[in-house]
Amino acid sequence: MDTVAAERTMMEDERASGRATPWFAGLLLLGVSAVLGCRVADSDGVTPVTQMLAFLPWLLAPTGLALLLSLLARWRTGLVWGVVVLGGLAWFIEPYGKTDEPSGPPVAELRVMTSNVQVGQGTDALVAAVRRHKPDIVFVQECEQTCSAALRDAFEGEAYPYRQAVEGYGTDGSVILSRHPLTKAEGVPGTMGMPGATADVEGNRVRLQLAHPMPPLPGGLGTWRRELGRLRAYAAAGKDTPTILAGDFNASQDHAAFRRILDTGLRDGARLAGNARTPTWPARTTPAFGAQIDHVLVSRDFAARRARFLDLSGTDHRTLLVDLTLHQGS
Repeated sequence: MDTVAAERTMMEDERASGRATPWFAGLLLLGVSAVLGCRVADSDGVTPVTQMLAFLPWLLAPTGLALLLSLLARWRTGLVWGVVVLGGLAWFIEPYGKTDEPSGPPVAELRVMTSNVQVGQGTDALVAAVRRHKPDIVFVQECEQTCSAALRDAFEGEAYPYRQAVEGYGTDGSVILSRHPLTKAEGVPGTMGMPGATADVEGNRVRLQLAHPMPPLPGGLGTWRRELGRLRAYAAAGKDTPTILAGDFNASQDHAAFRRILDTGLRDGARLAGNARTPTWPARTTPAFGAQIDHVLVSRDFAARRARFLDLSGTDHRTLLVDLTLHQGS
């Protein structure tokens, strides 16, 4: 009798497990479908979809698990659903934006670096990286007053005689360092500092703007959208002048608000150099499975020869270094 009861209990457990498997697969597919649906609709949706959009390529993992569970449970609807979702994800993983090359002759070479030093904690590592790689222009985010002073002490003078900064505490401070002469320009207004300038690069006028909009925090999506919209307006206003817009955008190519910046005609320097979708955040916790939210965007006057992603101690962002060539009359 004990053997019969044990077999009956085992059969009931198997039936319960069989019923639970399609439900779990369905929940996985429902969550991924919500994110994918917003991507299809060219919308950033609401929390938590907005935040999950940054990691859209990695949604292949739960989709694959849901397909496996559907197969084991012989759930045909789940199999069809999973294949459709998988195809949609694969479609949108393709890099976004234009990649056409400038047509005019080259007139200047320019190395650009952007680095979020996480409230100044990565300042020492940044100083070492700047000395090692010798960029021409450096965009630094979350550079509070101690960081700003350290950069001034390290580089003011012959190395980087020109700078524009928004001095601030915590995440508010930002700095642009340059080997080329800078003229102060009105920066894009934001909750955190976003200084702007105009550089004279071997006789060529180049607009510079540091990007650091608020992150898409729950309850703060309106601010995030509004500040990315201001960056888009800046990009759209300077189509006839070489432009570099660089920094921590707190957005990836899977966010509609970021794609609208690219739609003004700017190109993503990392993609031009063949490094689309290389994760830049979070560099400490999940470096291989993060999102590319740090960008160097350039007008069509520039070609990008090389992009490198540097791991600096003290910060959860990877530093991006892009070698650019400025072309005339593109």
